Amino acid sequence: MHFIRHIAVVLLVACSLTPAFAAEKIRHTTPVEGVYTGAITIDAATGAVLFEDNADGPNAPASMTKLMTFAVLHDKLAAGSLTLPTPVKITLEDSKMGGTQVYLDPRETFPVEELVYAMMIQSANDAAHALARAAAGSTEAFVALMNAKAHALGMTHTTFRTPHGLPPPSRHEADGDLTTPRDFSLLCRYLVQNTDVLKYTSVRERKFGAGVRAKPMDMDNHNKLLGKIPGVDGLKTGYTQSAGYCLSATAERNGHRVITVIMGSFGPGRQIDKGRARDLKAVELIERGFAALSAGAPVVKTANPAQALPPTKPGEIPTVKTEKTDQSSTPAEPMFKVPVFTPQKKS
Repeated sequence: MHFIRHIAVVLLVACSLTPAFAAEKIRHTTPVEGVYTGAITIDAATGAVLFEDNADGPNAPASMTKLMTFAVLHDKLAAGSLTLPTPVKITLEDSKMGGTQVYLDPRETFPVEELVYAMMIQSANDAAHALARAAAGSTEAFVALMNAKAHALGMTHTTFRTPHGLPPPSRHEADGDLTTPRDFSLLCRYLVQNTDVLKYTSVRERKFGAGVRAKPMDMDNHNKLLGKIPGVDGLKTGYTQSAGYCLSATAERNGHRVITVIMGSFGPGRQIDKGRARDLKAVELIERGFAALSAGAPVVKTANPAQALPPTKPGEIPTVKTEKTDQSSTPAEPMFKVPVFTPQKKS
């Protein structure tokens, strides 16, 4: 029965692939059986739900929180109270955020845009804190703006308490940032339709601190679907021990765009797997999303078209690498193949 179930999963995924993939022979290794608390895939043009599984289940968003930080910053930029070249003097509090960072120093000053790149590519908690403080005068005032924005977007099951997504000192999930896959898909759709977020989330590698530091820091985007899965150009990963592996991903193909959000993912038996099961599930849901779009589905325009990828060869499956977690500098595992995933929701 176990073998038959795996064959059924392979056939289901093969049938749901887009035409470009359907003609290819599916090759795979051992399927990955992971767990997740909830997931959703929507059409970015209409907001129509293409897939959902416990999409209203609450979960900490971890560093995906920084997408709302970007949304509030965009409002400040649009209002003219902040500009991309605005210098931000780093404070001691900024430098003590911990977790993933670009190691800001109180002796340094960076323009807003440089810190935005650090926040979206490196997922730098110190950069998010510095931006929030600079934009609203204090992180408390900035978080109030985040919650007001969430309310305006209809994110009725969301509460933000930080601009970066780090867990609260109590380590109780209820005391930290909380949202749902459905709520977060609303934020992602707003961002791709109304901001230039993809300008930052589509960048795979960049140096931080050029012109300020004697030795700029190399940044690698934690979203390992970039450059590996056709059309993917965002948005943001997240991980903490309590939140699990989270991902808001979006892809554009032939004028159509889908958005998928996965939260609370772990490997088999709730193992810490560096996002492997989450990424494979995301690939599966992206393919299913495009396959579910009707022939006459409206197209959507975004500020930054997906980077073109070379066509895959017959029998070749796109590969994705695991990410570095938001609280560790552990090197990523080797690349793995095949979007085959048997979901088992967390009980």
